[in-house]
Amino acid sequence: MATQAFEDLAETFDFLDDWEDRYRHVIELGKAMPPLDDSFKVPALKVQGCASQVWLRPMVEDGKFDFQGDSDAMIVRGLIAILHALYSGVPVAEVGKIDATAELGRLGLNEHLSSQRSNGLRAMVQRIRDEAASRV
Repeated sequence: MATQAFEDLAETFDFLDDWEDRYRHVIELGKAMPPLDDSFKVPALKVQGCASQVWLRPMVEDGKFDFQGDSDAMIVRGLIAILHALYSGVPVAEVGKIDATAELGRLGLNEHLSSQRSNGLRAMVQRIRDEAASRV
């Protein structure tokens, strides 16, 4: 059910031997992600439940879901980039069918994120699912 971009990402994670390398890769993904324009860093787009500040700007074009995102924490920016690979380009009606827990589990993130980061990641996934459901 995952996008090709996420499959490519999972393949890269499989290649990386230890968590330190994976962690650095997540940070690099965050650095490579384009920043969200400050005009979109508003309370309506802020994700509640994250220790860091996180903004997600959902968009639907031609029936496909996409979003822009940003955070004040580099590791969280990387997590946003991973979620972007998982959800971007998916038909909006299919977003809720993606088992994000299982897909993200393939990357080995579950065992290595702090409980605060895990809660924030779940909050971002829920926000994406809710936004997509409201646009079906």
